[in-house]
Amino acid sequence: MSEEILSCGVVLARQAGAGIVTLMLRAYHHWDFPKGIVEKGEEPMQAALRELCEETGIDETKFEWGDRYMETGPYSRGKTARYYLASTEQDQVVLGPSPETGEPEHHEWRWVSFDEAHDLASPRVREVVRWARQIIGT
Repeated sequence: MSEEILSCGVVLARQAGAGIVTLMLRAYHHWDFPKGIVEKGEEPMQAALRELCEETGIDETKFEWGDRYMETGPYSRGKTARYYLASTEQDQVVLGPSPETGEPEHHEWRWVSFDEAHDLASPRVREVVRWARQIIGT
């Protein structure tokens, strides 16, 4: 029996002008929120914050909506993705290198409205966009 692989990430919200935007990252043709595999001995929320910082350089977040999360079912060789909601005032993004390859894991980033995020996302990630939008109230 294979061990479950949990990938944790953050749906990040930021006030921009008259609305709220969220950060999406692109790897090849796939847009998603910052996330990555939980390391041994690490709590899921710690992993989500570590991945956010490693992948974007953003290290100032608030969990205004508590520690609730949403999980998406198995994808990419059986991984489960868990997403938390956080806010930030940081708008600068620095795509960090992968610890394994030394190359950035992502090709592009965008702060987008939740409508735009929904349009960019795959069906799996669209569920997360809808969930986040409902809680944040955009």
